[in-house]
Formats: sequence, structure tokens, C-alpha cells
Amino acid sequence: MTGDPDKSDAKSAREARLKSALRDNLKRRKSQARGRAGMTIVTPDDDARTHDNAVSPDAARDPRDRNG
Repeated sequence: MTGDPDKSDAKSAREARLKSALRDNLKRRKSQARGRAGMTIVTPDDDARTHDNAVSPDAARDPRDRNG
């Protein structure tokens, strides 16, 4: 009554596949989280503020430069 050896092998193979899939899933999720940590979320309001505060090309020019 120890069970069928084929079922035992199938169960072991299934557990190994699941273990590998879970490990790969965890690595993928960690990688995604690392990528999101470096990103900032820009809202339309933020974008408009950036546009309003932008420096004009004339203001960005070096004041010591008289040629141009």
C-alpha cells in the first residue's frame, strides 16, 4: 500500500516544475519592482508645471557672451 511508483515520479516532477516556476516568478517580480523604484510618475499637472518653469533659450545663454 505504498502507492504506485509512477504516481510518485509524476508528483516529484510536478513539484520540481512548480518550484522552478515559483522561483522564476519571484525573480521576475523582484526585477519589475527594482525597475519601478527608479521611475517617477509624471502627472499632467507636473508636466504643465515643468513646461511653465522652463528656461527660455535666451535666458539660458551665458551673459558674458555678447556675440549672440
